[in-house]
Amino acid sequence: MSTERADVAIIGGGPAGYVAAIRAAQLGGKVTVVEKEKVGGVCLNVGCIPTKTLVRSCEVLSLIKKAQEFGLEVDDARVNFTRLMARKIKVVNRLVAGVEYLLKKNKIRLIKGKATLTDSSTIEVRGEKEERIKAEKIIIATGSHPVSLPLQGVDNQIVLTSTEALEIKDIPESLLIAGAGAIGVEFAYIYNSLGSKVTLIEMLPHILPGEDSEISEQLKKNMIKRGIEIFTESTLESVKKQGEKHSGVLKTTQGKKEVLFDKMLVSIGRKPNSQDLGLEKAGVETDEKGWVKVNLRMQTTSPNIYAAGDITGRYLLAHVASMEGEIAAENAMGENSRINYRAVPRFICSMPELAAVGLTEEQARKKGYRIKVGKYPFMANGKSIILGEREGMVKIVCDAETEEILGLHILGPQATDLILEGTLAINQESTIKEIIDTIHPHPTLGEALREAALDVQGRAIHM
Repeated sequence: MSTERADVAIIGGGPAGYVAAIRAAQLGGKVTVVEKEKVGGVCLNVGCIPTKTLVRSCEVLSLIKKAQEFGLEVDDARVNFTRLMARKIKVVNRLVAGVEYLLKKNKIRLIKGKATLTDSSTIEVRGEKEERIKAEKIIIATGSHPVSLPLQGVDNQIVLTSTEALEIKDIPESLLIAGAGAIGVEFAYIYNSLGSKVTLIEMLPHILPGEDSEISEQLKKNMIKRGIEIFTESTLESVKKQGEKHSGVLKTTQGKKEVLFDKMLVSIGRKPNSQDLGLEKAGVETDEKGWVKVNLRMQTTSPNIYAAGDITGRYLLAHVASMEGEIAAENAMGENSRINYRAVPRFICSMPELAAVGLTEEQARKKGYRIKVGKYPFMANGKSIILGEREGMVKIVCDAETEEILGLHILGPQATDLILEGTLAINQESTIKEIIDTIHPHPTLGEALREAALDVQGRAIHM
C-alpha cells in the first residue's frame, strides 16, 4: 500500500468537505479529499438541489394553471415525468461538475474510495486502488443518512427514503408520508402537484414541529386546501397488502383511520455516518447516537482531527455544514476561528415557501423574554399582488423593552431569499428601529418586512 502525505486530509466531499478543502488550499495547504461516491454529498446529489429542482417544476406548473389570471390563454399543462426527471439530473450533473472543477482549480487531490482512520494522523483508502494518507490534520465530513421505519407487513419495494423518492420512474397514484418535517412537507407539495393523492402523518401536534406554530398552521391550511390529507398527533400502527395497494392503519386523535396507498415515504430523521470510520483508533469520541463531539473550533476529542457538517449532529443544513467546513479548515491550518450559531436561517421549499431565523414566539416566551410581535400579510403587499402570490405573512418577534429582533418568520413568495435580511439583523443584534430606518425599494416583497417591523410599534402604514 503506497503512502501519500498531506497537510489536510478530508473524509467526505459534501458541502462541509469540499468547502473545507477549498478553504485549506486557499491558506496554502496541500489538501486531499476522500469521497466514496460523488462530490457534493447528499445536498447536491440526493437532497437540496434535486428536490428544489422538482419544486421549481411544480411552481411553473402551478403558474401555468393560473395563466388566465394574468390575461394569458394557454393550453392545459401536462406533466412529462421523464423530461422532468431528466432536467433534475442535468441540474445535478452540472453542479457536480462545477465542484469537481473547483477542486481541480485549487489543486486539491480527489481520491474515490472508502476511508478508515487507523490512528489520529493516518487514513487508509480502499477503492479503485488502495493507499495510505499521512496527514498533519484530518477533517471528518461524512454526513448522515435517513432513519428507517421498521414496520411489519411492509413490502420494502413500496417504502421510499428521500433519496429513493427522487429516483422513482412513475408518479404514484397515492403516497403516504410519515413525518411532517421539512423533507416530508416538501415532498408532499411535489407529489401533490404532480397528481398523487398525498396523506401526511406527524406524531407531534403541528407540522414542521420546530417552526412557529402560527406560521405552520397557516401552511397546513394551505396544504389541506390543495387536497393534501394531514393527520397530526398520529402514528402509523401497521401496514398490510390490500389488492394492488397497501393499507396503513393510523392511530389518530379521532380514533383509528385506514389509508390506502401505493408508495410510502419515510422522513422521520437522520443518523450519522460514523460507523466503520475507525474513530476509536483515532481517539475521536461520539455521543450515544453516534454524532461526533466537537467544540466551537470544530475540533474533536483528538486534537488534530476536526469534524464538520451533519456528522456533528448540530444543524443538519448544507449552509451550516459549509460554514463549519470553513472554520474547521482555518483551524486545521493554524488559525483560531470559531463558529457563530447566533443566526442560522432555515427554510422549506413549500408552496408558498416558509423561512425562519431565530426564536419562535413560543421559544422566546419559554426563555423568559417579554416580547412584542409584529405581523404583515402578503395580501396587502403590492409586489405580491403583481405576482399573484398573495398567501402568507411576515412575523417578527422582538424583545419588548429593547426591541432587539429575536426571530423572523416568513410564509410567502420568495421567503427563502427574503430571510437573509432577518439573518443579518439577528447576527448584528439589530433592533426594530434599524429595520424601520432602512429604506426598502418599492414595489418589492421586502417591503413586507418593514411593515411587520412597523406593526411591532403599532404603526404599519399599509394595513
